[in-house]
Amino acid sequence: MIKAESDKIWNLLSNEAEIKRVATGFIFTEGPIWNPSEHHLLFSDVPANICRKLTLDGQISEVRNPSQKSNGLTYDKNLNLLACEHLSSSLVLIDQDGKRDILASSFEGKELNSPNDLCVRQDGSIYFTDPPYGRMPGFGKEREQDLGFQGVFRLTPSQELQLAVEPDAYRTPNGLCFSPDESLLYINDSSQALIDVYNVNPDGGLSGRRCFAKNIGNGQLEQGIPDGMKCDEHGNIWVSGPGGIWIFDDQGELLGIIETPENVGNFHWGGTDWRTLFIAANTSIYTLRTKTLPHAEPFMKVL
Repeated sequence: MIKAESDKIWNLLSNEAEIKRVATGFIFTEGPIWNPSEHHLLFSDVPANICRKLTLDGQISEVRNPSQKSNGLTYDKNLNLLACEHLSSSLVLIDQDGKRDILASSFEGKELNSPNDLCVRQDGSIYFTDPPYGRMPGFGKEREQDLGFQGVFRLTPSQELQLAVEPDAYRTPNGLCFSPDESLLYINDSSQALIDVYNVNPDGGLSGRRCFAKNIGNGQLEQGIPDGMKCDEHGNIWVSGPGGIWIFDDQGELLGIIETPENVGNFHWGGTDWRTLFIAANTSIYTLRTKTLPHAEPFMKVL
């Protein structure tokens, strides 16, 4: 069901669109990402410590077991898998032969908390969030933090790890995404239930922080929190929240909420025409057809 706050939402979704459950029986799903070459969906089942594959015919198989309790997933422009690993506190690249390389695991000599979600700029730089969720039972391994803050980082094309925002900017930075022209980067904070937006400078640095949306729930996990976040081709921001997926236009106006049967961890467009939204929601994967396309990320060579 779609709860409309503005008629503009019907430019993105049909009022007859239905959410369909296509796979279930997992512990907590996250990080869905579509492979445009092999036409399958990868997703993390974080507490199960498994990365799974869903094919167009509905078959489920294991791709990485153990997965180091991977969370956020995406591809680089060459379709190498990029994964945020909770147990290893690392951002890793897994090439198409299965070779795993650690791209980032520490900052200024201290171990990262637990890389959570990520996005890739057209120049190949990788931005990722580093909250402490992977240092909790179930979603990782209980252990003390080495870093004294929860950061947002940028890994440059030359493999230099930079702190992208002020160390104390966020309590639990989580989802992040670019605007279609990459002039803006959006970052959400789960416990503060808000989204900020930054200007992206030519060198990849961030400036001009301002609040884009707030009061997206109350920060309580069981009620639904800002977590996964994506931008569509028109610059609208889609983010998980209480009740499902909240959709804002590029000015921060709430257009409506896609109400889902379970709390949403993350989502991504895929399918042969890129108009199927794959939703990772607690124990299940759901799909929803949309009128809009995602904004073109580096690995989406057909867009």
